[in-house]
Amino acid sequence: MPARRASSAPAAAPPEARARARVRVLLPLPLEGPYDYRRASGEALAAGDIVLVPLGGRELAGCVWDEADEGVEEVAAARLRDVRRRLPAPPLPEALRRFVNWVAGYTLSAPGAVLKMVLSVPDALEAERPITAYAAAEDAAAKGRAVRMTAARSRVMAALAAGPPRAASELAREAGVSPGVVAGLARAGLLQAVTVAPPLPFARPDWRRPAPRFSPDQAAAAADLAAKARDGGFSVTLLDGVTGAGKTEVYLDAVAAALRAGRQVLVLVPEIALTAQWLGRFEARFGAVPVEWHSDLTPAQRRLAWRAVAEGKARVVVGARSALFLPFPELGLVVVDEEHDASFKQEDGVVYHARDMAVVRARIEGIPIVLVTATPSLETVTNVAAGRYQCLRLPERHGGARLPDIHVVDMRADPPPRQHWLSPALRAALGETFEAGEQAMLFLNRRGYAPLTLCRRCGHRLDCPNCTAWLVQHRSRGRLLCHHCGLTTALPEACPRCGEADSFAACGPGVERLGEEVSALFPDARYGIMTSDTLTGPKAAAGFVRRVERRELDLVIGTQMVAKGHHFPLLTLVGVIDADLGLAGGDLRAAERTYQLLAQVSGRAGRAQRPGRVFVQTYMPEHPVMGALVSGDRDRFLEAEAAARRAQGMPPFGRLAAVIVSGPKEGAVIAAARALGRGAPRAPGIEVLGPAPAPLARVGGRYRWRLLVKARKTLDIQTPLRRWLGPVTAKGGVRIKVDIDPYSFL
Repeated sequence: MPARRASSAPAAAPPEARARARVRVLLPLPLEGPYDYRRASGEALAAGDIVLVPLGGRELAGCVWDEADEGVEEVAAARLRDVRRRLPAPPLPEALRRFVNWVAGYTLSAPGAVLKMVLSVPDALEAERPITAYAAAEDAAAKGRAVRMTAARSRVMAALAAGPPRAASELAREAGVSPGVVAGLARAGLLQAVTVAPPLPFARPDWRRPAPRFSPDQAAAAADLAAKARDGGFSVTLLDGVTGAGKTEVYLDAVAAALRAGRQVLVLVPEIALTAQWLGRFEARFGAVPVEWHSDLTPAQRRLAWRAVAEGKARVVVGARSALFLPFPELGLVVVDEEHDASFKQEDGVVYHARDMAVVRARIEGIPIVLVTATPSLETVTNVAAGRYQCLRLPERHGGARLPDIHVVDMRADPPPRQHWLSPALRAALGETFEAGEQAMLFLNRRGYAPLTLCRRCGHRLDCPNCTAWLVQHRSRGRLLCHHCGLTTALPEACPRCGEADSFAACGPGVERLGEEVSALFPDARYGIMTSDTLTGPKAAAGFVRRVERRELDLVIGTQMVAKGHHFPLLTLVGVIDADLGLAGGDLRAAERTYQLLAQVSGRAGRAQRPGRVFVQTYMPEHPVMGALVSGDRDRFLEAEAAARRAQGMPPFGRLAAVIVSGPKEGAVIAAARALGRGAPRAPGIEVLGPAPAPLARVGGRYRWRLLVKARKTLDIQTPLRRWLGPVTAKGGVRIKVDIDPYSFL
């Protein structure tokens, strides 16, 4: 990090100004370190204060990182510019500033880029605007005798007598009158206007409400987690329970203990759009919903949430991975639900894994963290085996429900008819389920109608002009979509290669095509499709969940969204259409991820009193993933995965870093990648593979090449990467991105 930088002043400052103390301010920009500024005369600033400073011709909010040492400055005091003012926002806690520095160092990112994720709501840094409220005038009783008091007016005065001053709209709503009645009382002098702070829109969770009745295993786990939340101190605990074991209720007991101790709580979830049932459980336990944090909030909602967190008024926050960078002043517990989920990996901007960084934040804060899942990641399992993490197990489903029976359907021996996708065994099971008045779920991890559209005459495939990818047909929209860059276009009337009209054929199934087949087989079955295309946000997802709960749907068809945390008591059948889909390609975690996904989606069946069945359609029934699903022997499968990775020195038994070179001109990208390859570090314990074109060689019009750095587990991989990449200056629109601990190899 540079020791000294300054935002140059247009002219030399007078001698008396040069004598003022300077401060170092980190700005939320991709800068390598803080800039020096001069403290305004008479203003006391401390590390963590959020200030407004000039930069070039604009003003930016930044954070005082520390005071500059006047004895070693490299920038003349005369060149420094003054801090404009301190903003009326709570200072960033010291632990959060340490966390920003740690994340920047680990991910090889500019500290300012990490700070930008903390100061993500600039509007929240200014003071809240007060609102006008109304209270009863001191002489209201006397004036009331001279004014005709209608029943409506009397209700307003009675409402004010029972509580604090309220805004006119709130007062009218509470008294059941029109706003004009309140205005009339104010004109008559019975009400006086007062200025108050806006009411907090978040109710405080009540930790005193009783917990649900626990099984012995649940009670033991809940007591352990509650004690850690009560006593504080850093610890990492894996809550490992089968699907339907009641893990949420168990860790909510730890949330209650943290609230009782006067601390804030952060719960990270992989898909905020899928938290409808979770929010219902939380409200039932605490009598209020938590503060939500995700990208679908309006600017006003984000401002209120950020400010409430920073002021300590938001006691529990549930959010997506970005919630990890909120400025909690009293954080006492972190929970990472579905810790195995790949959605916790941030691929754009600062590249990080929220689960791993959450563990780091908990360590810096000195607080407990709970990792929750039915299918733990190999990284977490390895940390448990090494004694770095503790583990609590819930081996049984709650309330006497049992795990579903899993049937592997060999599609080579029991194939569906041509141009159909449901095997005879699964068709029969669907018919039996609908006949019994129960619900079913079909899982296929392909959005849209068909993954490929080609010309019957010449074989031309419709692909994206910006990406190395096929266009996916979405008949519900009447469009072709690229799932990588977002391009959307209409299906051509004629083949662009041979000119044949109406010659296109849809190849392969997507969820929409699956729905078409189900409608033909079971015309009376009511089905809904659950994908990121059809459910755009938490409200849409909550509405879909309510439809399932109210039995308005007999069948749910969906992508991986259906695998995450849903509890539908009447859902007794799950069909996996293409279980082999995730096993292709060179991803080192392909088998692990496929097992996790299939085990999670299987766990949606039979979660209440009615037994569940799962039909897994595969062309590789002998694959270890299928064997582990049928046997239920997850631990043996993970042991085999660990042995294979250990032998190859792959994570979690080795270190990886990806270096991705991209740009709009292929030649410049190739030249830059090859130059990097020639200068790659060569030292014992480190190996650089590549450069080579990325499997997705072009995305969004940018060409991509990759290098993969492989190192021993004990090696500090960041140091050689800094020495290698630090002096490199990319030109011609070329960008170089570093991904420490990559999860995607595309």
